[in-house]
Amino acid sequence: MKQEWKEPLRFGAVLFALYLAVHYWESLAALTALAASAAFPLALGAVIAYAVNILMSTYEGWYFPNSKKTAVAKSRRPVCLVLAYASLVGIVALIVRMILPELIQSVSLLLQELAPILQELSVKLNESLGPNQLADLAGLFASDGTVNWHELAAKAVNFLLAGLGGVMGSLMSFLSAAVSTAFTAIVSIIFSIYLLMGKENLSRQCALVLKTYLKPSWYSRLSYFLETLHNCFRRFVVGQCTEAVILGLLCMGGMLLFHFPYASMVGTLIGFTALIPVAGAYIGAGVGAFLIFTISPFKALLFLLFISVLQQLEGNLIYPKVVGSSIGLPGIWVLAAVTIGGGVLGIGGMLLAVPLAATLYQMLRDDVARRN
Repeated sequence: MKQEWKEPLRFGAVLFALYLAVHYWESLAALTALAASAAFPLALGAVIAYAVNILMSTYEGWYFPNSKKTAVAKSRRPVCLVLAYASLVGIVALIVRMILPELIQSVSLLLQELAPILQELSVKLNESLGPNQLADLAGLFASDGTVNWHELAAKAVNFLLAGLGGVMGSLMSFLSAAVSTAFTAIVSIIFSIYLLMGKENLSRQCALVLKTYLKPSWYSRLSYFLETLHNCFRRFVVGQCTEAVILGLLCMGGMLLFHFPYASMVGTLIGFTALIPVAGAYIGAGVGAFLIFTISPFKALLFLLFISVLQQLEGNLIYPKVVGSSIGLPGIWVLAAVTIGGGVLGIGGMLLAVPLAATLYQMLRDDVARRN
């Protein structure tokens, strides 16, 4: 008798939950958005931990792998964790060191070139409009030609108050955003450290929970999916970083060969932006062309031609071979995944589409092989 009441009870509970979700949709959506915003630092920490774990696992394989000493075993995780974070900080510092000084120099050069143009424009404007005309436009002169001091003082006070209010508002917004960003970064890094220090225990606990509440067949399928997804994401990150280094070195070498300015900076910038699949190099190319334009517009045009050829080579040959082979996904499906992912979710979709497509491709291939 109890078994007969279980199914109707479950069906009724599902219907009631659907009714609540539809009736209180706005409140539920607002609550979900608030929860997602509050959990964002933790999600970011999990992403950081996943990326750092790749380096940390590599260092752990190098850290006295054959040693049986207790001190080595206890120190392996914290030492390799510190080395992984130090490596990432060093890479970022090196990129900033190679990009920032020449970027500041090029912007300063551009401002120096613009200063005479602005000065000449100001002189011509003063010649075409006399002082009385300019003052009349501003309403600072009365009809008899005398200065309207009351109007002048009112305009000056309003201008100062508006400017001060705008500056204070901008300053408060900047400080609020800076504090929020710093808090998010600190919480994310701390959470990632906790995840990395206890990843084996956390993995074991999650597996125990899933095994307890899922059917054995469902647990087996979910474990297979998660393991395949992890392997594809790991190989994708490694392949993407390898491809970015190759593209950055090729760009730097080509710029040195053709005597383009800012070769090391632009090559580093393009290598860094190439972490975004396929389209990332174009972003770096735009910044590089602008910087070269401050030296020579003709060389900037030649640079765009050079980077277009290099990007075609990278997008159709290097990227599918390096990243596609590392994750076991044919080049044509890499390009298809990047195109669809970028069209749906932008840059984030480009980053997620390739490993997700590789996961589905691997599972489909294994299922077809099993059925045949």
